[in-house]
Amino acid sequence: MEEYKKKFIEFMIDSEVLRFGDFVTKSGRKTPFFVNTGFYRTGSQLRQLGEYYARAIEGRFGTDFDVLFGPAYKGIPLTVAATMAISELYQADIRYCSNRKEVKDHGDKGILLGSPVKDKDRVVIIEDVTTAGTSIEETLPILRAQGDIAVLGLVVSVDRMERGQGEKSALKEMEEKYGFKTTAIVTMAEVVEHLYNRPYKGKIIIDENLKAAIDAYYEQYGAK
Repeated sequence: MEEYKKKFIEFMIDSEVLRFGDFVTKSGRKTPFFVNTGFYRTGSQLRQLGEYYARAIEGRFGTDFDVLFGPAYKGIPLTVAATMAISELYQADIRYCSNRKEVKDHGDKGILLGSPVKDKDRVVIIEDVTTAGTSIEETLPILRAQGDIAVLGLVVSVDRMERGQGEKSALKEMEEKYGFKTTAIVTMAEVVEHLYNRPYKGKIIIDENLKAAIDAYYEQYGAK
């Protein structure tokens, strides 16, 4: 596992974004782990998050694309942080863009904020976490309404590795449905690999009992 992935896992723990216990997802699944990116709340955290995204994006898509698009609302700061990091790490000047929930009819008009999207643009979409792919179904029509664009793919922070609408993971389903590439900074398998029975700051975060609960969850909901 790359070093930046290990550091990202620890960064999520420190930021209280990745937590373990008893939770219920939006889909009603009882889960022993939860990822809440709303806990990235400071400038320092966003700077670091942007760098982790930048490394994942460069590793999967390179930097030869035009626009990084983040669906409202959580995608808005992600596009800004990641494009700044791509500029600093790889000297590539990628435009950032997000959508508004409601069309603005005065001043900076339209449904988009940040850079316009135009014909022939190559676009990568950035999100926090996806389980069912619902937001992509809402995002693609917005993008395609802007012109003859090419969506290269999607990057998320964590691949939960659970079933989407069928037996495969949501990311794999999207790859097959839309014909683009997907990637994540880390997968939950990598999280478990890094934390299981290994002390972090003097504490074992994933012990035998939690590992058993995670295994049971994936036995029931894991992607095939």
